[in-house]
Amino acid sequence: MNAAVSDRLTLIRHSDEEAWTESAAREMAAALEHEIAQRGRARMLLSGGTTPAPVYEMLAEQALEWVRVEVGLADERWLSPQDRDSNAWLVRHSFLNQAEGAHFDPLVRVGKPLAECVHDANLQAEHSQPPCLVVLGMGNDGHTASLFPGSRDLERALQCDRPYAALDASGCPVARDWHLRITLTPQGLAPIGTRLLLLRGQQKLDVLEAALASGDVHRYPVLAAIDAPGSALRVHWCA
Repeated sequence: MNAAVSDRLTLIRHSDEEAWTESAAREMAAALEHEIAQRGRARMLLSGGTTPAPVYEMLAEQALEWVRVEVGLADERWLSPQDRDSNAWLVRHSFLNQAEGAHFDPLVRVGKPLAECVHDANLQAEHSQPPCLVVLGMGNDGHTASLFPGSRDLERALQCDRPYAALDASGCPVARDWHLRITLTPQGLAPIGTRLLLLRGQQKLDVLEAALASGDVHRYPVLAAIDAPGSALRVHWCA
C-alpha cells in the first residue's frame, strides 16, 4: 500500500483486491467505533453498485455494536427499496442482512412522490445525528452519488443548500433507465468527517486524474466530493 496526499485528497493504492477490501472495511469500522465511543451511536451513508459490495460484506463481519449504528444512502434510483436494481437492495443484501441490529433508512418510501421523499430525507438529515462516514463511488463519466455530468439538474444540485436533492439524469447514458434520482449534495457532504471513495481499475484512476487536472466540476462532478468543505476525501484504489 502507498499513499499520495494533497490538501483535499489522499490516494491510497493497494496491491490487490484483498488488501483494498480489508483496508477500506477496517477504516470504516474504526470510524464507526470512534463515533460510538464518543456519542453512543453512529450514522453512516453508503452507496450502491458492485464495487463496494465486498467491503460491506467484510465490514459486517466486524465485532461492532450494530444496534448502535444507523445506515442511510448517499443516493438512490427512483425505485422501490425492494427492487433488485435499487441501492437499498444492494446495501441490504451485502451488509444489513449480516450486520444484525443495524437500523436502515431508505431514501425512497413506497407510495410517496419523489418531492416528498426528498423532503423527508432532508428533514431526517437535518434532525438526526450527523453521519460520521460516507462511502462514495465514481463512474467512468466522473459522476459520484447521482451527480451526473450533463444532467439538467446538476447545477441546482451542486448549489442546493439542503443535504439531498432530486435530480433528472435524462440523456446521461451512465444513468441507464433510471434517470430520476435522489442524491446527496455538497451541502450534505460538508459535515461528514470520514469520506471514502472506493475505486477499482486503471480506467477509474485515469478518470480521477483527469478530473483533478480539469478542475471542472460540471464535467467531472466527483470534484464536488473532493472540494466540499471539511475533511479531505480518502480514495482507496486497486487495479
